[in-house]
Amino acid sequence: MTFAGHAPLPCTRGRGGYWVRAIFPALAALALTACEPPPPDPTVRFTGATMGTSYDLKLVPTPGQTVPADLKQRIEALLARINQTLSTYDPQSELSRFNRNPSTDWVAVSPELQQIVAEALRISELSSGAFDITVGPLVNLWGFGPEPRRDQAPTDTEIARIRERVGYWRLSARQEPPALKKERPDLYVDLSAIAKGYGVDQLAALAEMAGIHHYLASIGGEIRAKGHNGRGQPWTIAIEKPVVGQRAVERLIQLGDHSISTSGDYRNFFEQHGQRYSHIINPHTGRPVLQTLASVTVISNQSMIADATATTLMAAGPEFGFRLAAEHHLAAFFILAGPEGRFEERYTPEFEAYLVPQQP
Repeated sequence: MTFAGHAPLPCTRGRGGYWVRAIFPALAALALTACEPPPPDPTVRFTGATMGTSYDLKLVPTPGQTVPADLKQRIEALLARINQTLSTYDPQSELSRFNRNPSTDWVAVSPELQQIVAEALRISELSSGAFDITVGPLVNLWGFGPEPRRDQAPTDTEIARIRERVGYWRLSARQEPPALKKERPDLYVDLSAIAKGYGVDQLAALAEMAGIHHYLASIGGEIRAKGHNGRGQPWTIAIEKPVVGQRAVERLIQLGDHSISTSGDYRNFFEQHGQRYSHIINPHTGRPVLQTLASVTVISNQSMIADATATTLMAAGPEFGFRLAAEHHLAAFFILAGPEGRFEERYTPEFEAYLVPQQP
């Protein structure tokens, strides 16, 4: 999926409109425009496919600044390397080879893989296991992994059997020399809830290395922004209303120099006998999260952390998740499903500063 560009909305005298710059499953990036003919937009944009979705990197050079001619090749090489390290869909990736390795001794891995696993385990500890990168076998069992989709709930016996393989405490990460160790030979690590965020951080680092300090980097619904857009305005992000089959804005965010991620249960799911089963699995029950919480949005300094934390709070549920966010002073925005299709917003004080005031 690539970004969809839209024409500016009609202008009224004395008022500006919005120009939708990008649309994601959970987020849409918007840039404010004026009614007067704008000056040429200096934005340089690179897009392509990665991690089962698409990436988009918008760069805003300063006057007289040029974008390196080989930057597209460098982006593609970077993302290919990350896939070769973290993908569970590529049987030859470093992670896939570790998952197949039956050893329960320390296995040497790249510093990159060790760093990401160590961060994931830290978040697992802080969340009492609401985030668990060993939950992959359960994700696969429910039909949301690289294996063919089944669209049918597994039996209690199947869930109990697979749960024996799940538990972040069965995985260890060592920094020097970088290595991973699993307690069970059949432990399976899935980094899909943190890998796209990591990739966005690496795209941002690539922009910085090119000397460009105004950009918007995204992979799927993971976004990281810095500086201003091509019109000289702050990057403004829309949180999507969590409605199946619709694209509507819930709230606007002025992101500043931060990352944002949304996790929800309204895009990737199947239904059976009138019950919806989402791709977000509760590691403690082995089943998809069934609750009133529709989506969680998190703002952080790193996309990797925002990505993993949004999933964590979504899996934790509306009460425990919000308590986690409050205790750790996270900038988090919760949308709860109410009666008759209405939604209720709940957010931490740390998030409130980013909200664009709603028009009366």
